[in-house]
Amino acid sequence: MGDVADLTAKTYELVRLIPLGMVTTYGHIAKLAGYPNYSRHVGNALKSLPPTSDIPWQRVISSKGLISPRGDQGQGVARQKDRLEQEGVEVETLAGAGGERVDLRRWGWFPEEVPEPVT
Repeated sequence: MGDVADLTAKTYELVRLIPLGMVTTYGHIAKLAGYPNYSRHVGNALKSLPPTSDIPWQRVISSKGLISPRGDQGQGVARQKDRLEQEGVEVETLAGAGGERVDLRRWGWFPEEVPEPVT
């Protein structure tokens, strides 16, 4: 990969552009940032944000519409679900251990190009 710091900075800028009440995927943020094969890094960058961050990390989910588990006994998933529901996004609880899912057709934000210049 070219520059981890560049992708991290672009990730944070792009996530700030996701409108309230909408979601996108780790892969779409990576694509918009110019690093289409680095969706995992997008997730890691968001995971490393401090709790006081104003970046709306909750608006980024998996390409299947699932809230990604964080290895914290579901606390992160519950926090993300709560934040999304506070924004008006419907989150479906799947039966069994299926997790939490958002309908990307209804709540997805997928511009073809960056809506504003990202430096």
